[in-house]
Amino acid sequence: MAVSYKKLFTMLDERGLKKYFLRQNGINPKVVDSLSKNKNVNVSSIMDLCKILNCQPADIMEYIPDEN
Repeated sequence: MAVSYKKLFTMLDERGLKKYFLRQNGINPKVVDSLSKNKNVNVSSIMDLCKILNCQPADIMEYIPDEN
C-alpha cells in the first residue's frame, strides 16, 4: 500500500506556490520532505495542509494499492 502526494505538488504549482510556502505556514520541514518522497505522514499534518490550502484530503493525496 502506498500514498502519492503528487496532487499536492500539482496544486501548489497551479497556485504559484513552492514547498517553502508550506514551511512558512507551520508545516515542519521533515513533513515537507516526507511528502516530497511520498512517505507516510500523520493525519494531523494532512489536516494542517487542508486548512492552509482550503481543500479536502483527496485533493492532495491518492491511495495507490499494491500490485499483487
